[in-house]
Amino acid sequence: MRLAIATDAWTPQVNGVVRSLKETAAALTGLGIDARFVTPEGLPTWPMPTYPDIRLAFGAGSAIAARLDALAPAALHIATEGPVGHAARRWALARGLAFTTSYHTRYPEYVRARAPIPEALTYAWLRHFHGAAVRTMVPTETMRRELAGWGFANLAVWSRGVDTALFRPRAGASLDLPGPIMLSVGRLAVEKNLEAFLSLDLPGTKVVVGDGPQRAELERRFPEAVFLGVKTGEDLAAVYAAADVFVFTSRTDTYGNVMQEAMASGVPVAAFPVPGPLDVVTDPKVGVLDEDLAAAIAGALVLDRGACREVAESRTWEVAARQFTAALAPFSLAARAA
Repeated sequence: MRLAIATDAWTPQVNGVVRSLKETAAALTGLGIDARFVTPEGLPTWPMPTYPDIRLAFGAGSAIAARLDALAPAALHIATEGPVGHAARRWALARGLAFTTSYHTRYPEYVRARAPIPEALTYAWLRHFHGAAVRTMVPTETMRRELAGWGFANLAVWSRGVDTALFRPRAGASLDLPGPIMLSVGRLAVEKNLEAFLSLDLPGTKVVVGDGPQRAELERRFPEAVFLGVKTGEDLAAVYAAADVFVFTSRTDTYGNVMQEAMASGVPVAAFPVPGPLDVVTDPKVGVLDEDLAAAIAGALVLDRGACREVAESRTWEVAARQFTAALAPFSLAARAA
């Protein structure tokens, strides 16, 4: 079956959405599904306000429709709520075709962190967008319950996996910095709450991997931290393996793939007890969740690295892809029009 996945999030962006989509598509191949992406690639784009690293293809509706017509897919999944997602949604509704969507990003909270826009207003917009879908896939049961509370319907869980071949313990891995090594990996933006970690007075070295609109500010305010920029592939995996604890500061992420990458590398997690960490750090052997982040870090530092790896090994991308497949809506099903 040929599946079209429409997404505004795509390379050169480096984030959990892009990684999840690529890994799931690769796993879908083994399940007999040919996933093809419809993205802003090759289209005129403009920087997203307050987030110039993300570029959006405004006004590309006809181009997206032409790409979908050419693909002639047997099913459509709309992964994001940006211009590409809206164009794909219009394409499907105009033809009376069923489709699925996914909810990756807590936009109401992200928008509220940048502007005085009520979360209820953004949730109403998102509820309308996803309401036309046969199913909306969410990464965790906690997120499913939360969105249901906001009036979202037809929700299904599509979890996330981890590449345990790439992310693994590595004997002798070292960053040649004073220990313990406390690592954070992710986008450097206000909603990620990095200050909660970087402002702590802790022994050892705080290492930050990633880039984003807040990087210059954070480097200026916290010169004692080591900022390594974006790392990918083997370089990123080696940094994980060299860490003593992984610190996840976001209170707004829907999942947090990076926590599983750390666990697969044998690194315990310290985080706040909020959605995302509550669904990933489900075993006290692999991490500590505490509103006192310093206490969480101290507790995580004494955990067994082998237990972290063991838990991560059960969370494959094939498992996640099977969940995704079960929620799909092939066009042969009854169409759902708005």
